[in-house]
Amino acid sequence: MNYRHAYHAGNFGDVLKHATLALVIEHLKQKPAPFRVIDTHAGVGLYELDNGPAEKTEEWRQGIGRLYGPDAKPPPKELVPLLAPYFAAVTAENAPGELRRYPGSPRLARTLMRQQDRLIVNELHPQDGLALKELFARDAQTKVLQLDGWIALKSLLPPKERRGVILVDPPYEQPGELERLAKGLREATSRFPTGIYLLWYPIKDPRVIETFHKAVTALNLQKLLVAELMIRRPRDVTRLNGTGLLMLNPPYRLDGMLAALLPFFASRLGEGPDASHRLIWLTGEPD
Repeated sequence: MNYRHAYHAGNFGDVLKHATLALVIEHLKQKPAPFRVIDTHAGVGLYELDNGPAEKTEEWRQGIGRLYGPDAKPPPKELVPLLAPYFAAVTAENAPGELRRYPGSPRLARTLMRQQDRLIVNELHPQDGLALKELFARDAQTKVLQLDGWIALKSLLPPKERRGVILVDPPYEQPGELERLAKGLREATSRFPTGIYLLWYPIKDPRVIETFHKAVTALNLQKLLVAELMIRRPRDVTRLNGTGLLMLNPPYRLDGMLAALLPFFASRLGEGPDASHRLIWLTGEPD
């Protein structure tokens, strides 16, 4: 699977990933101490929905387009506070009443961060890396790198702040990326065990994902939480049927927030009654 961000900006996978990242950043902001956001496979950072790759695929119409913008129904009132940070980042890129641009994880993080916080974004793809450098050219709080994402994951840890969130969102262009994800998590936690890790993965064949879950469970890490959203029953395992987040050291109460959001995402973003979701602790379920 080739999951270059520009073609999938704002789709259902981005909704789950970015809504969760926004909640994590808001949690980190509850303490005055600075934190660092590290994005190992960052893309270009900001996407035009009515131009370029996103316009060609229009995946955003079944994602953020169903939640935000002129054609979207408002979410239930009880979910508004949970979606507010995510929507704030989207609002920052658009004129009132419009949805023409979508913030990738670098832009979303930068919008929500405070003056004392820092952002490191990494993108190996030459064109995307250049676009990312242009986006943050005059931003003293953001550092842009163009390394292999797995090398960046090892070399950037631990952050000097000793607080932060690490987002790992590879393009899945090569076989064995899930195995590399498990290996990368093991190596990263040996350097920064207390960090919050968000590892995104696509779901085609759920049996492959179960094997991945067993591999990360075998790492004997504490507090591993999984959130998954399936927009259809995976009858055809060559299609992108769902999306998942593996979270290490998730913030307190994040599981409860996702328990409220996931049914809504499944009903609003799913393709009919076969849409589903699950939220499970692989290790360290709280009392």
